[in-house]
Amino acid sequence: MSIIDTFDNRSEEILKPNCIATPVEKFPKTVIITFKPKIIDILKALCEVEEISYLHAGITIPIYKFRYKEHDLGIYMTVLGGAPTTALMEEVLVKGAEKILIFGSCGVLGRQLAAGQFIIPTSAYRDEGTSYHYMPPSDYVDIVTSKKLGEIFDSLNIPYIFGRTWTTDAFYRETKNNVDARKKDGCITVEMECASVMAASQFRKKSAFQFLYSEDSLDGGTWDARTMGKVPHSNLEKYLKIALEVAIKI
Repeated sequence: MSIIDTFDNRSEEILKPNCIATPVEKFPKTVIITFKPKIIDILKALCEVEEISYLHAGITIPIYKFRYKEHDLGIYMTVLGGAPTTALMEEVLVKGAEKILIFGSCGVLGRQLAAGQFIIPTSAYRDEGTSYHYMPPSDYVDIVTSKKLGEIFDSLNIPYIFGRTWTTDAFYRETKNNVDARKKDGCITVEMECASVMAASQFRKKSAFQFLYSEDSLDGGTWDARTMGKVPHSNLEKYLKIALEVAIKI
């Protein structure tokens, strides 16, 4: 038996998310997930935020509620990786969220994609473990919300491209042969959460949206950090403002 034999929709979970999390009164229906503490700091400078709950992932993670253009929204910072990001999202859904917007950086598999390029994933290659617990085995999970997200970006006049993404658990094992295989298959980016989050949200019958912005490059057999770890404050503020505009439209 291997990971591809794991999916079980005939019996219930023993440990359920509602064993850990409980509903929170007036919890925002739309919640933004970020990976960067600076995004939270920027938001605090833009809006009045209220800590309404928290999550545990070895550290205590606050969940904030705030008002943006007459809409109540939530936000929290997750941790890297599909498994922890999905587990935390599961608890947030129990607390009362119905729609999730997750955004963060990615690596690109073609150097023609400039740093800061926005990408909306259309499907995610399942080179991780979490998605196999939420849906039957397949090479890809289709991202059913990508079309709507593209329409929102169009309405905001924000340039972007659609493309397949490669979700992996092991970023230190992105070998040249695997990069070449994923490129041949049509993937243009690599990240660590998309397949997991999308499989789980579809299983729970909730809506999850994701957009990426490019940082490092794995093209040409060498790694190029480009803007990784050096994204200026002004760019992060721009990414957050885009996320806010998207969140009130999903």
